Amino acid sequence: MRVALILAIASLDATLSAHALAGMTRPRALSPFDLLVIVALVAAGLLYACGSWRLSTAGARRRRFEPAAFGFGWLVLMVSILPPLDALAIELFSAHMGQHELMMLVGAPLVMAGRPIPVWLAGLPARKRQRAARLLQSPSTLRTWRILTIPAVAWTLHGLAIWLWHIPAAYDYAVRNEAVHAIQHLCFVGTAILFWWGLLYGRYGRSGYGAAVLYVFTTAVHTGLLGAIVTFAGAPLYDVYLQPAAARGVDALGDQQVAGLLMWIPAGLVFTALGIALFTAWLGEAERRGRVERA
Repeated sequence: MRVALILAIASLDATLSAHALAGMTRPRALSPFDLLVIVALVAAGLLYACGSWRLSTAGARRRRFEPAAFGFGWLVLMVSILPPLDALAIELFSAHMGQHELMMLVGAPLVMAGRPIPVWLAGLPARKRQRAARLLQSPSTLRTWRILTIPAVAWTLHGLAIWLWHIPAAYDYAVRNEAVHAIQHLCFVGTAILFWWGLLYGRYGRSGYGAAVLYVFTTAVHTGLLGAIVTFAGAPLYDVYLQPAAARGVDALGDQQVAGLLMWIPAGLVFTALGIALFTAWLGEAERRGRVERA
């Protein structure tokens, strides 16, 4: 009797745990995973504001565009994770594609352009700042970060994240499961941060912007190719959007074509603009170095 009671309690506990897990991973806006990201973004924004104020009070010299770049990039990331866009991304492939492009092409590079790491450190209390600085400056951390932000490595990781997560089975699974969806977004944004950090602040500094133009151009080419494949597919590639699109009265194939065009044309224009900016900065750095050598 006692054994039967124990087994019944264990079975009930497993059932309740399964229901709780299913509730957490059910696709919806403002899921527990979304709320966790929102809390992290709010904390990052407040810490950046605090660090900026302390640096300004101490008379530290900073480029004027950096706080503005971080603030706008932070705002874009916040908009991409909040309703209505996040709710619409569950039902329409085009909205989901727009969400990803905002994260990878607008939010991530702008946040990195704001040089957040030293500002975050400045925003921490003295003791925690020292601990964080020791952790970031440890040989293992520096070595790992330098390897991951080598432009060729970051370019490869970012490209793999984009192509592998757009395999229909993987994409459908991510949309159906919020935990996997969070991992997908983490891969997109994380590799985008490595990619843009490596190009903007890599080991060669502005002198490496000439090579960075090549990585930006090739990224525009392979993402444009993926966008073209999605656009010209003769049938819907992602079954997860068939029913929600039909419920909204939207043609799933037409919605998929819009999503492909978003990845192909607007994203290509953004990459082109960023490539031109890097090329201009590289020419400016070459001119500056020439003046220094002549002097």
